[in-house]
Amino acid sequence: MALTSMTGFARSHGAAETLRWTWEMRSVNGKGLDVRLRLPPGHERIEVGARERCAARLTRGNIQATLSIDTESTGHRIKINEDVLDEVVKAMERIGGRLNVQPPTLDGILSIRGVVDVADAEPDETLRAALDAAILAGLDAALVDLVAMRTREGAAIGGVLALRLDEIERLVGAAEESPARKPETIRARLAEQIALLLDAAPALDPDRLHQEAVLLAAKADIREEIDRLVAHIAAARALLAEGGPVGRRLDFLAQEFNREVNTLCAKSNDRTLTATGLEMKAVVDQLREQIQNLE
Repeated sequence: MALTSMTGFARSHGAAETLRWTWEMRSVNGKGLDVRLRLPPGHERIEVGARERCAARLTRGNIQATLSIDTESTGHRIKINEDVLDEVVKAMERIGGRLNVQPPTLDGILSIRGVVDVADAEPDETLRAALDAAILAGLDAALVDLVAMRTREGAAIGGVLALRLDEIERLVGAAEESPARKPETIRARLAEQIALLLDAAPALDPDRLHQEAVLLAAKADIREEIDRLVAHIAAARALLAEGGPVGRRLDFLAQEFNREVNTLCAKSNDRTLTATGLEMKAVVDQLREQIQNLE
C-alpha cells in the first residue's frame, strides 16, 4: 500500500434533472477522522450516506465537504394557507359589522401576506431518491480525487522520510565510531581524572576511586542507545515499505528516536560525540515534523 498524506483538495461537478451541484473537499491534519459537512437546506437527508462514504475511504484527517446546489425551476405550486384565510375572513366579518364599508374583494384577500404561498414544485419521492443518489455519486468522484492527491503527497513525504532515516543512520554510525568510545580513550580520560583527584586529596582511597570510575564508565556507555536507534531505523523503514495508514505508528517511533537521542546526549562526555547527538536530534525533529502529515 502507498503512504497517504492528510492534506488535500478536490472538487467535482454534476447535474441531473433540474439540479446542478458542486462538491468541494478540503483535508488537513487531525488526530482522528473528523468529517464536517456543509449541506444546503433540504438536503440533510444525504448526510448519513455522505459520512459513510468518507469513512470508507479515509481513516485520519479533518475533512470539510461542502455541497453547493443550483436549481432550475420548472414550475410553481400555489398553496392556500387555510388557517390564515379563516382568520382574515373572521376579522373582515367583525369589521364589516361595525363599519359601513365595501365588502372585500377576492384579489384583495389573496394579496394579504400569508394567505397564498408560492413555492417550487417538489419532486416526487422516486425522483428525489434518484437525485440524492446522483449527488452522492458526485461525492464519490470528489473522494477519488482527494485520495489521489493525498497519495501523491504521501509519496513525496515518504521520500523525505527515507532521506531523514538515512541521515540518522549515518549519524548513529558516526557516534558508534567516535574515538571517545574507544576503551583506551576512556581509560586514559579516567586515569587523568583520578590522578587529578588524588593530587587534590591524597587521602582518597585509590581502590574506591577505581570502583567509582568503573561505574561512571558503565553509565556513560551508549551501546544500548545505539542498538535501539538501529532497531528503530529498521522498524521505520519497514513501516514506510508497508504503507497505508501508518502515521500513528511512525509518530510513536519518532518519539522513541527522540528519547534515545536525548539519553545519548546526556551520557556523552565528549564534545564531538555531543555535537553528533545534537545534530541527530535536529534530524529527528525534522523526521517527526514530516510524520505529522501522514495518515
